[in-house]
Amino acid sequence: MQYLLLENVSKSYGEKVLFQGLNLSISKGDKIALVAKNGSGKSTLLRVIAGQEAPEGETAKIHFAKGLNVAFLKQEPVLNPNATALEAVLDSDNPAIRAIQAYEMAVLEKDEEKLQQQISIIEDLKAWDIEVRIKEVLSKLKLDKLDQTVSSMSGGQRKRVALAKILIDEPDFLILDEPTNHLDLEMIEWLEVYLQDSNLTLFMVTHDRYFLERVCNEIVELDRGNLFVYRGNYTDFLVKKAARMLNDAANLDKTKKLYAKELQWIRRQPKARGTKAKSRVDAFDDIKEKAHTNLNEDELKINIKAARMGSKIVEAHAIQKAFGDTKIVNQFSYKFKKGERVGIVGPNGAGKTTFLKLLTKDIRPDGGKVVIGDTIVFGYYTQAGMKLEEDKRVVDVIRDIAEFIPLEKGQKLTAESLLERFMFPRPQQQVYVSQLSGGEKRRLYLLTVLMENPNFLILDEPTNDLDIVTLNVLEEYLMDFPGCLIIVSHDRYFMDKLVDHLFVLEGNGEIRDFNGNYTEYRNKEKIATRNASNQPVNEEKVIQKEEKKVSYEQRKAYNRVMKEIEKLEEKKAKITALFNNSELTPDQITDLSKELAEVKSKIEEKEELWMELAEIVED
Repeated sequence: MQYLLLENVSKSYGEKVLFQGLNLSISKGDKIALVAKNGSGKSTLLRVIAGQEAPEGETAKIHFAKGLNVAFLKQEPVLNPNATALEAVLDSDNPAIRAIQAYEMAVLEKDEEKLQQQISIIEDLKAWDIEVRIKEVLSKLKLDKLDQTVSSMSGGQRKRVALAKILIDEPDFLILDEPTNHLDLEMIEWLEVYLQDSNLTLFMVTHDRYFLERVCNEIVELDRGNLFVYRGNYTDFLVKKAARMLNDAANLDKTKKLYAKELQWIRRQPKARGTKAKSRVDAFDDIKEKAHTNLNEDELKINIKAARMGSKIVEAHAIQKAFGDTKIVNQFSYKFKKGERVGIVGPNGAGKTTFLKLLTKDIRPDGGKVVIGDTIVFGYYTQAGMKLEEDKRVVDVIRDIAEFIPLEKGQKLTAESLLERFMFPRPQQQVYVSQLSGGEKRRLYLLTVLMENPNFLILDEPTNDLDIVTLNVLEEYLMDFPGCLIIVSHDRYFMDKLVDHLFVLEGNGEIRDFNGNYTEYRNKEKIATRNASNQPVNEEKVIQKEEKKVSYEQRKAYNRVMKEIEKLEEKKAKITALFNNSELTPDQITDLSKELAEVKSKIEEKEELWMELAEIVED
């Protein structure tokens, strides 16, 4: 069933044409991502589709299927500033959700008469299952201060409230603009699974490449005003884009090289090792062979000569930091070595930014000390640190810092060349900062940090608002970076490519040094969780996707998990049926709701394990 049809849709601002004559069809069940360079019009196209901006062109047509429930998550959602988090989340025309909202308000007000009335309404609507979904979504997105007003929330909290509202409402067609921004890693992983398994139809913009790999069945690229459609996930996109670029003389060889390296990296990941997945990317070998004569292996490699680094780098000696009763760092000690690449992970509010400021001596520890070597030059990228002069030209912003970066063998990388490398062609270097998109400004701010030629680089959420092409370029640059590197990022793909060990903020001031990247860390955490729940050891082994042969034990585990899911589904159905009893007390309803939530959580866990086993057994 066709959900959306776009015909001859155009949009421009003044003389700048973003896109012209676009055609696109989206059917029920499609999970489509829109990718493009920053400033190409991704967010604009989403707003046009959502009806918040008018398309241009006399024959332009945007047609949704009749009666379709459509929801749009903006990058910066607009919510009633006077509403509480609970009121904003449950602001819906859905009668069942409105009944739950009235019930929750009665609980908060301790109005027994109103509570009984709402219980009766909820039972008539059979809406208790929705209450369980509401609690699950609020819990997973860590929205626990439900009486907090929207006006007092941070931008990230507002984004999570808006996301929760949409997910609870369960629209037919969901339009998402960077849904993973402002979510911590656990939230992102949960959302990824939720969107994979749901019946929602999606059209979204995201720079999260694991999202693209695991959630999407189609990727649409907006390139120089035209749409190119690629069936499949991120791996398929890389293969097919490389093939298209091979036949497109207008594309630079160095961009082909970027996608070649990107594909080579992703194919090394566990997901790409199965027979079926491998067959999807093998076609790239032919593409690479044909393109080889046009690719210069050394073209993109920049041998950066960072500022000299002495033997003493950064040392933390038993540092402590707390705010009130909340411990952020407790007796942390560490001596950084040359060339270290560290990722910092932990939930929102765990104190990652505070930890970075302690290491750079921007704030003082309550106890212990930080020693910084005399030769250390920090480069510190933060989301809050962007201060660009709007009336300056792009190239002058960089030249004001330095005319060039020194390279090995006495060579130099000029400001203009660095801008070109990071997708600012010479004509755009003459544009004023005020004319850049939000993502382009982030990219320019990042270059102001790199142009300082630091030997100790700290990146706090550098990937927000950057497009995939820019992320590829940044990763290539950082892989050649000779100094120390610390990254705080919710982009799992970015972290996996660049860091070799992690500082894990575990709460109560404890920081664990984990030897490995983020995916390795999460795999070990999942195994530990399964061990704690007394699951058989052989089930833990079979989730390792590197296994090439299907053993008897793997097939046995696969069949056992299927039966466990069936039993849990039967239990879920029995509990749900109990809610139809009109004589249930509020306490009984609460107990049943908790029991149902636990069963659903177990089903979700078993289904995740089943999918991992299926990839091995059914491959």
